[in-house]
This record gives sequence, C-alpha cells and structure tokens, in this order.
Amino acid sequence: MGKSDCNYRIFNRDMMKYLAIFIMFWGHLIGWAVQYKYGDVEAYYTLPMWEYIIIYTSLFCPPVMFFFIADGYKYTRDRKKYAQRLLLFACITQPFDWLCCHKFSGWWHTNVIFTLFFGLLAIMAWESKFKLWQRIALVILCDGMTLLIYSDWIIFGVLFILFLHIFREKPKARFIAYMSLTALHFLPNLFSLGKIPTDRLIIQIAVMMLMFVLAYLCMTVFYNGKKGKHPTLAKWFFYGFYPLHYLIIWIVGVIIST
Repeated sequence: MGKSDCNYRIFNRDMMKYLAIFIMFWGHLIGWAVQYKYGDVEAYYTLPMWEYIIIYTSLFCPPVMFFFIADGYKYTRDRKKYAQRLLLFACITQPFDWLCCHKFSGWWHTNVIFTLFFGLLAIMAWESKFKLWQRIALVILCDGMTLLIYSDWIIFGVLFILFLHIFREKPKARFIAYMSLTALHFLPNLFSLGKIPTDRLIIQIAVMMLMFVLAYLCMTVFYNGKKGKHPTLAKWFFYGFYPLHYLIIWIVGVIIST
C-alpha cells in the first residue's frame, strides 16, 4: 500500500459506524414521524424534496453494518460470544421495534439485528468443516429464518454479509456480487411505476442505490481497518443506540400526532 493510497483511508471503524448511524437516525426520524403524523407512507410523496431524499439516505447504514459483521467474523476473539451478543441485543431491541413500528409494520416484524445475527451464523456455517452441501443447506436455513421471522432486509441481508465475507480477498468479484444484490433488491421497485409519482419513484431508487455505492466506497477506499480510540465504549454505544433511537422516534411520533 503506497503512501498516497493511505491518505485516502481517513475513517476508522468507529468513525464509519458513527457516520452510518447519524445518517440512519435522521432518515428514520423523518420517515417514521411522517407516518405517525399522516397515518401512512403515501404522505412521503407530498413532502418537500429535501425531506423525501433524507428519508432514503438512511440506506447508507445497512451495508456498513453488513460489512462490519463480515469484518467482525475475521477479527473478533470469540465468535460464539459475538453471536450471543448480537442475539441478546436483537431481543432487547425488539420491544422498542414493536413500540415504534408495529402500527405500520405489524407485530410479526422483527428488527435488523436479527438479520445481522443470522448473517454471522451463515458465515460460521460456510466456514465450518461440514460437507459443501451441508454448508449450503445451513446458509439457506439462516437466510430462510430472516423470512420466517420477517426481520429487516429479509433474504438479502444475509447474502450481503456472506458475499462480503466470501469475496473479501477478491475485490472485483466482491464488487460484482455486491452491486448485483443491490440491483436485485432495488430495481424491482420500478414495478411501482404508475402507482406512485414517477419522479419520486426514480429519485427514491436513485438515492437508495447511491447510498449503497457510497457505503461501499467508504468501506473499501476510505476505511483504514483500524479501531477507534475507545473501542469498548463505542461497541456498547452502538448496541445501545439502536433501541434508543426507536424510543426517540416513538416519542417524537406521539408528540407530533397529538
């Protein structure tokens, strides 16, 4: 790695996560506040364009979290404890997810930390000593669980995490796999043409895909692979922030809808 290349790697792990959750928070806050105030997602299409765009910039966060699950598998000292910690905080977060989202997503919806948990299990299954068909079956099982419990990023979240891991040392293959999944996830939204305003739909898809591209750029070009200055404090902050941000959004939603 040359000196000029190192100059671009300005983000450590914690900086990347802080940036991701900051963007996520404002997108979620505006998005859910609109639904609480007006009762449904259709209100999105009447928002000022800058608010509409901010809602979808929150999509910068998921690929960053997917990346750090794949990254965490490689660097964590105890993978079983890592998985247990994810499952614990997924369960802790779920009541807050219901509190904030059940009105629109239903009681059967579960939060994204469950998807991260199953993504980590999928990597562990893939790297196990089982036969190939058994490993593939276990990955399919992990992926299927996100569909069964209806967690955020069903099907796709686990695949993003797994492919980021599998192609870690193959940048071209990793980029192709990543962009293929991104296209498969977002481009079907084009079937909504005629059902929602065309300009809003095109902007929505463009912003979501742009956020995934920018996240990938940050992960592969600007991330230096180093921890932050206070890794332990930051780790627990990130776990705690996710349920906390649901609580904040719910409080704001209650206030503006009364």
